Amino acid sequence: MAALTIQTIGTRTSKWGEGPLWWNDRLFYVDIENHTLIRLDPETGTEETWNVGERIGTVVPCQNGTVLYAGDSGIVAFDLNTAAKQGLADPESDKRATNRFNDGKCDPAGRFWVGSISLIKKIGTANLYMLDQDGTLHLKVDEVTNSNGICWNSDATQMYYIDTMTKQIRRYDYNNHSGVISNASIAIDTAEQGYASSPDGMTIDADDNLWVAFCHGGCVTCFDPITGKELRKVELPCLETTACAFGGPNLDRLFVTTGIHSKLEETDAGKVFVIDGLGVQGVPAFAYKG
Repeated sequence: MAALTIQTIGTRTSKWGEGPLWWNDRLFYVDIENHTLIRLDPETGTEETWNVGERIGTVVPCQNGTVLYAGDSGIVAFDLNTAAKQGLADPESDKRATNRFNDGKCDPAGRFWVGSISLIKKIGTANLYMLDQDGTLHLKVDEVTNSNGICWNSDATQMYYIDTMTKQIRRYDYNNHSGVISNASIAIDTAEQGYASSPDGMTIDADDNLWVAFCHGGCVTCFDPITGKELRKVELPCLETTACAFGGPNLDRLFVTTGIHSKLEETDAGKVFVIDGLGVQGVPAFAYKG
């Protein structure tokens, strides 16, 4: 096995990097507080950026070559070539002073799952939604506080989901044909495992193990969601590790976004880190099929 290496990539320093996703040989991610969508070429370090004019929580590709993002104004279709926007759904427009959209991903059938966050940490006032392929928005999980990491296992029978304030990773039975979730249970309680920090963004590998970035924790941890066992922890030299995604030609590089802590001076805070030599592979991202 190759030696484990951790290094920064690209030149950008984000105030709060989030939502990494590997698509068409590039790493997409967002800088929430600087209103920016970024596309990074890891081979050259070249970064393309788009200021979308609002806080942006996540981005996913569409089959038609555009992207969807979610942020302050709800779910928006965005053309990378023209910067044209089309609002698709804004179910929490009445909460705009206190809520915004946060993390999300597309499921294996091409639906967009995305949740909101209470910016004032008011318990139970945020939600998880699903944008169907026909453009219909469905409320899927209500009364959450900070909707975060979401992913599906290899046969699309299980969905894993984080409401950060609970410090738990939930498991749902998943029907990939209909998008129905059922039988919610706790797969991993990170507080019970001794984590004082909070689970944030999450991805899954080809062995169906979860990789979770811990906000205020300076690490990414791999868990077996069946047994709940911690399999591996990788420490990073930056406290605010926010999300992670596998990428690279073989999907064996783990990219980690970070943010800048308000009271710490850290050299590489806000950079994207890449971890090589883990000896595992991720799974391809899914596009929205609307």
